[in-house]
Amino acid sequence: MGAKVVKIALSGYYGFDNSGDEAVLQSILFALEEQGREQGIRIEPIVLSANPEKTSAMYGVQSYHRMKPGPLLRALREADGLISGGGSLLQDATSSKTIPYYLAVLKMAQWFGKPTFIYSQGIGPVNRRMFDGWIRSVFKRCAYVSVRDVESAELLVKMRLPRERITVVPDPVMGLPLRGEAGTNGSAEGVRTVGVSVRFWNEDRSELEALSRSLAKLLAADSNVRLRFLPFHLPSDEVASQFVIDRLGDHGSRVEMVPGIVHPQDMLAQVAGCDLLIGMRLHSLIYAASQYVPMVGISYDPKIDQFLHRLGMKAAASTARFDADALTQEALRLLEGSSAWAASKRAAIEELKAQAQFPANRIVSFFNK
Repeated sequence: MGAKVVKIALSGYYGFDNSGDEAVLQSILFALEEQGREQGIRIEPIVLSANPEKTSAMYGVQSYHRMKPGPLLRALREADGLISGGGSLLQDATSSKTIPYYLAVLKMAQWFGKPTFIYSQGIGPVNRRMFDGWIRSVFKRCAYVSVRDVESAELLVKMRLPRERITVVPDPVMGLPLRGEAGTNGSAEGVRTVGVSVRFWNEDRSELEALSRSLAKLLAADSNVRLRFLPFHLPSDEVASQFVIDRLGDHGSRVEMVPGIVHPQDMLAQVAGCDLLIGMRLHSLIYAASQYVPMVGISYDPKIDQFLHRLGMKAAASTARFDADALTQEALRLLEGSSAWAASKRAAIEELKAQAQFPANRIVSFFNK
C-alpha cells in the first residue's frame, strides 16, 4: 500500500512577489514534506495565491486564486484541512480588510467541517477592538494555534483565548535551507559586503533620508565596505532602494542593487554572502540570523522588535526616531566583531531552527491519528 495522502490548503500573503512571505510559504512546504516523510504521510499542498500560475510553477504545487470565490471554495472543499499562516496576517495597521479576509477563509473551512491550523503567525497590531471577539471565536475552533513570539501569544490571551491553546514557536523561515545546504558567508578577502533591505514607510521619507546619511558615513569610515541593496517586495522596494542610492553621492561605485529576486532561496543566498545586514524588512533579519550574518534592525513595526528580542537584541533605529550616527557606529561595531557576534548568538539561533519544525510536526501528527 502507498502512503496516506493528505491535501492541505495554505492561506497566506502568497503570490505578491514579496520575498519574505514567499519564504514563509517555501518553509512551510519544506517542513510539511519532511514531517510527512518521517510519519509516512504524503502531503499534497493546495496554495491560495494572488498568482496561482506563478505559485504552481515556482513550487510545483496545486494553486487556486485567493480572491476568486469559485476557485477559493473549490480549494477548501478539496482539502482535508487548512493552514493559515505564517506571517503577519491578523493585523489592521496596513488595512482594515486584512483581518476579515483571513478570518473569513478560516471560517469557511470550518463551515465545511475541515480542521484548521494557525501556523506561526505574528498577531497584531489589532487597533480595532471589534476584531477581538471574531479572532477569539475562530481560533477557539482551530485544532492547533501557534504564534511566532510571546507578544502575539499575550495579545491572544488579552482577547480571552485560553493560554493553554497557544504554542509559541519561531518564524518558519528560520528553518529555510540554502539550496543544497551549501553556502559561504562573507565577501572576497578585503571587501566587506553590507546587505541593505529598505521599504517606504514615513510619508515624508525621513527614515530613508536618515538612513542615506548613515550609509554615506559608513562608506566614508571604511573604504572596504560595499553596499548590496536587496529589495524584498517587488517592485516597491526597488524604488525605495533607488531612493537611498540616489542620495549616496560620490559613493556610487561601491553600491549595487540586486533586482528582480523572487524565489526565497535566491534571496537567502544573497544574504548569506553578506558580512552584515541592515534591514527594515522582518524577513531580511530572519534570513541573516539563519545564516549567522550579524544584523542591524530598523524598526517600523513591533514585529521587528519582537524578533530581535528573541536573540537578545534591540533595533538600532526606528522610523519614528532615527539616529543616523548611532546606526553607523553599530554597523561598524558589528563588522569588526562579526565572529564574536555569531559565536554569542549560535545557541539561540540553533534552538530557533530546531523549533521551526514544531507546527508541521503537530499538523501531520493530527492526520496520522
